[in-house]
Amino acid sequence: GGYAMLSLIHSEVVVRNGWLTNGEFSDIIAISQMTPGPIALNSATYIGYEVAGVLGSMVATTAVCIPALTLMMLLTRFFLKLHNNRYVQSVVLAMRPVVVGMIMSAALLLVFPHSDDGRSFIDGWSWLIFALALLGSAKKINPILLIVVSGIAGVVIYWPQ
Repeated sequence: GGYAMLSLIHSEVVVRNGWLTNGEFSDIIAISQMTPGPIALNSATYIGYEVAGVLGSMVATTAVCIPALTLMMLLTRFFLKLHNNRYVQSVVLAMRPVVVGMIMSAALLLVFPHSDDGRSFIDGWSWLIFALALLGSAKKINPILLIVVSGIAGVVIYWPQ
């Protein structure tokens, strides 16, 4: 899934190639979560645009879609025939902790990001906005309202910087 791919995308885009900083990557992930569609696809499209413009966004979007589509078409064909096989069921069961680990890795990247000088750029205000949005979500406040209010709070707090 998309969240499991975020740590791989981060490794390639920020660590290995240095196309974006941690801060830029976190911003792209935040935007990708708010826009409709799969997060990995949205992230790839935004990253491609940041790195190489419109052509880069088209190439990145295609590059994310083609391998997954091809693999799913092949796996679906075999899985429908072998889904009751005990070996196939064992492999699927063994993959679950790996996927959970990849999702947790992506979550830790987003919760504890660092700027280029090694300091975390998430400050007390960020944690306060997060806590209030989480509380609002628990109280069943409309998620769109929470996103808009959180965005306004972010602009008001960080605009002069």
